[in-house]
Amino acid sequence: MKLLRHGPSGAEKPGLLDAEGRIRDLSGVVADIAGDVLSPDSLSALAAIDPASLPLVAEGTRIGPCVGRVGKFLCIGLNYADHAAETGATVPDEPILFMKATSAITGPDDVIIQPRDSTKLDWEVELGVVIGSTARYVSEAEALDHVAGYCVINDVSERAFQLERGGTWDKGKGCDSFGPIGPWLVTKDEAGAVDDLGMWLEVNGRRFQDGSSKTMVFKPAELVSYVSRFMSLQPGDVISTGTPPGVGMGQKPPVYLQPGDVIELGIEGLGRQRQTVVAEGG
Repeated sequence: MKLLRHGPSGAEKPGLLDAEGRIRDLSGVVADIAGDVLSPDSLSALAAIDPASLPLVAEGTRIGPCVGRVGKFLCIGLNYADHAAETGATVPDEPILFMKATSAITGPDDVIIQPRDSTKLDWEVELGVVIGSTARYVSEAEALDHVAGYCVINDVSERAFQLERGGTWDKGKGCDSFGPIGPWLVTKDEAGAVDDLGMWLEVNGRRFQDGSSKTMVFKPAELVSYVSRFMSLQPGDVISTGTPPGVGMGQKPPVYLQPGDVIELGIEGLGRQRQTVVAEGG
């Protein structure tokens, strides 16, 4: 099942994608794709609905972030061995954990805003894990029982803010528009195994990232278990699990985004995104 949210920013309605690729409105069934709607029982109830019984949504309607009311937007750094190598970093012994501001979250095709004073705006296609039920001190064996599904994330980054301004990575990761999520939340049963999914990203038609989740160091079950040792994970929390090689910082010489650039990215079975870069205030 592919769940989504459609409509204007801040007023999205819940929906699902039918077998013909058309959006069906779920607002008569649930209030949002958020919170307890992501629980196993709720997802089973949604899966039992005949999509043909739901109203069609007009073509061209904006698609919003596939999860609403995200409580925590967690990210894992240097989680692909080949990406760590391109940046000259050592693969960590334990997952590197940081947070993006939830105010960074946008729809999959919304604009990316280049912040004021930005000089090193970068991209990262990532596999997102969406939590469906509370996880606290869960074992790796039971971790995926707490996962609702998966999605595409562009972990947009400002490298100068992240690496040259002191302190933690967060200020280079949490700017407005730095967290496109979606288009779909693909439920765990439909997504199947996610340990060897093709992942790609292009800028202005040039492919920079062309990797696979198989080079992920810490897999989703490991990550959910690990993070749950330090904080409880709640329904609707999102974990962005790291990126394969090909980021702008890793090019020789480095390549960074500019206003007018068009980014397209996707993950096998999980959909694709398309964003245009605009200047702050532009």
